[in-house]
Amino acid sequence: MSQEVLQVKNLKTYFYLSQGVVRAVDGVSFSIRAGESLGLVGESGCGKTVTSLSIMRLVPPPGRIIAREVSFLGRDLLSFSEKEMQGVRGKAIGMVFQEPMTSLNPVYKVGEQIAEVISFHQRKGRKEAQEKAVSWLRLVGLSDPEKVISFYPHQLSGGMRQRVMIAIALCCYPRLLIADEPTTALDVTIQAQILNLLGELRRELGISLLLITHDLAVVAEVADRVVVMYAGRVVEEASVSSLFNSPRHPYTRGLINSVPRFSSSRGKKRKKRLKGIEGMVPDLLHLPSGCSFHPRCPQRFALCEREVPSLFRVNEEQRVSCFLYGSQPVSAGEPIGAYD
Repeated sequence: MSQEVLQVKNLKTYFYLSQGVVRAVDGVSFSIRAGESLGLVGESGCGKTVTSLSIMRLVPPPGRIIAREVSFLGRDLLSFSEKEMQGVRGKAIGMVFQEPMTSLNPVYKVGEQIAEVISFHQRKGRKEAQEKAVSWLRLVGLSDPEKVISFYPHQLSGGMRQRVMIAIALCCYPRLLIADEPTTALDVTIQAQILNLLGELRRELGISLLLITHDLAVVAEVADRVVVMYAGRVVEEASVSSLFNSPRHPYTRGLINSVPRFSSSRGKKRKKRLKGIEGMVPDLLHLPSGCSFHPRCPQRFALCEREVPSLFRVNEEQRVSCFLYGSQPVSAGEPIGAYD
């Protein structure tokens, strides 16, 4: 069994507002092995980004992180001081944010921003850091990197800015890369290029990847395993092949059925009618009783309205939080993904 780079146990991140408590992340557990790519999937507002910010200890007030453990390479990040976390962020754990234009500093040239990270974490001089910045821009596929380092973020296209963000996230050779919706704002062609780049760099550098996305096509392209979230909780975890070939949770099936696809009829391709998920994502301030998905679930029954289902083991590659599969509950605190 390969080493676990990240292990999250019973993570809870709540926001304490005047109107009440928002349970943005409510008991999430998962693990990522060395060199593995894990996709974290769900609709907007399900808690994906807050999960990543909790791992990095970047949750703003009035948010509060409550967890049994967030273990990185065997050390609990929740016990780290802020100074210790500064040594982790950007060095041991890199992060690519959703919108590079708001993540990059608009008043500094991109070369200076990459060099600053290298200088801070690797104690390199200015000249050597600039040379390494050029090398990283070349590695992430930017042509004429000697010229690009003198550009400001607004002078670059969206795809180029995203490549700069990837260079910044990887320039100190982290063990884990967190990519939060890295292709959302890009056109389809550039999306494919960025996904291919992430895959190539992951294999070349041997890093682990936590990919946060609402796009199942992206998951199918990049991830080894998938964790599906809904209303702050994990509803299913599976290998990519199991998830797409045999989705178990009604919410997961709804997500997959809502993806556009073609079907063949007498040698001709024709579009199939999309099946949407009825209802709306619940307000996290006023979650329904029992299973949060039950008001939208076509297979709900009385128990779903009264109790929150535990994670049940379907097989060695798949676990699901649904009373339809309530035969082998996962023990309390056991991280999903920790297979033998």
